[in-house]
Amino acid sequence: MFVLSPSLPFHSCVVFRHRSFVVRSSSSVQEVEKAPQDRDLSSELYSSSPFPSIKAAKRVVLVRHGQSTWNAEGRIQGSSNFSVLTPKGEAQADTSRQMLIDDSFDVCFSSPLIRSKRTAEIIWGSRKEEIITDSDLREIDLYSFQGLLKHEGKAKFGAAYRQWQVDAANFNIDGHYPVRELWARARNCWNQILSHDSRSVLVVAHNAVNQALVATAIGLGTEYFRILLQSNCGVSVLDFTPRADGGSPYICLNRLNQTPSSPVAGGSSAGRKTSRRIILVCHGTLQGDIEGLFPNSGDHPMNMLGIIQTQKTAELLLDLKVNTIFSSPKNACFETAKVISRVQEAADCLGADCVPRYVEMKQMGDLDVGDILRQLNKDASEAPAYPPGFLNRFEDDTLLALWEKSGKAWQSLLNELSDESEPEKIVVTVGHPAMHIALMAHCLNLTKDWTASFHLDAGSISVVDFPDGPTGRGVIRCINYTAHLGRWSIPITRSTADDEEF
Repeated sequence: MFVLSPSLPFHSCVVFRHRSFVVRSSSSVQEVEKAPQDRDLSSELYSSSPFPSIKAAKRVVLVRHGQSTWNAEGRIQGSSNFSVLTPKGEAQADTSRQMLIDDSFDVCFSSPLIRSKRTAEIIWGSRKEEIITDSDLREIDLYSFQGLLKHEGKAKFGAAYRQWQVDAANFNIDGHYPVRELWARARNCWNQILSHDSRSVLVVAHNAVNQALVATAIGLGTEYFRILLQSNCGVSVLDFTPRADGGSPYICLNRLNQTPSSPVAGGSSAGRKTSRRIILVCHGTLQGDIEGLFPNSGDHPMNMLGIIQTQKTAELLLDLKVNTIFSSPKNACFETAKVISRVQEAADCLGADCVPRYVEMKQMGDLDVGDILRQLNKDASEAPAYPPGFLNRFEDDTLLALWEKSGKAWQSLLNELSDESEPEKIVVTVGHPAMHIALMAHCLNLTKDWTASFHLDAGSISVVDFPDGPTGRGVIRCINYTAHLGRWSIPITRSTADDEEF
């Protein structure tokens, strides 16, 4: 069930066949406002008409603005336009510019709000093309909330503020449903972005609207607000691949929230403290990996690049106190787990009187996807690598096998988080990209058909926080983070000079 687009580098990546979902063109804001408070209409708003068709593969890079003065003050900004970038925000924007230094963007869309427009100007640099501002890219409209400090909002609005925190999809203020309006607005943005004659698009906007853009692209409703984190100047990437029949394109979230700073720093998600975290680590590239072929199962040892990727990942996790490392029994996964464990255990031993940190290591058979991938390689041996439609040859039972196995693995990870003997619990899971894609889908309470919506590279990490504990909803802190790999990372954007690349 893998899709290997000829326009994207392979690098041991995995992308599943996209499910056939459709998205309804958004109704008017007035229609949304009339909705009863206990009913979320997002599933109706985005479930009938498709995205505009495209003629060539398109990559869209979303960036949130840098830290603003109201971010620093803890004020509720919404779509107000009174805050500007702080010096830290300017520096974050410049870091994002360097992160995208090798880009080849054809066009830049920006929110008209000062903090976002300035971020776009820093990233866009000396390019001659004008930045296109779109009012639909402004931040969520929060009406009477805007400008208040958070404690003022809580004191003044009481129950309404509480609903904004715990049930944002049904949050109502001044006769409006802000999150529903935002989702409708984000859906409209995609019509303009996809209709633009470009291959590589930069979009600079805000936290909530970028969440809505990601969610509406892959078909998630308003109940996923605050689940897909967007940090200041965090970069998210969506790939759109044309269908042979000219219909709505295949859509895949290539990465989420690649931040200028470490994705594992701090113990909070969206402003909420968390003491439970799962970090998904993909093993490095393997000996015998060949661009354009299906990924092997991890039986082979890592090549030199894979060894470097593993060491870089271990260094990224150095400041965390990892409690447990689960790994697939496959060679590359187990070797990656051992490197992380050794670095963790040595972290507190820089002095003469050190006590080595103990990290529990466990192999988990349910993380092994070897048999599944071998079957896919066998089935695909006579099939062309493209277009995606050929993947219909694969029976659902192959994907079902992965789904059932990953479901058991996910439950085991949640059980590990439930151990209350540790005040903080960080679990690292080392496996194949295919398994981690399925684990994220389980985390989001999706079905196996949604696995098409995600992409992971070798050597990447993805982070899931549980601010409400393992029985609560997981917050995706980042997906397919590779910035820690430095010069060995997978580029975010690709050259458009050659039709075979982004």
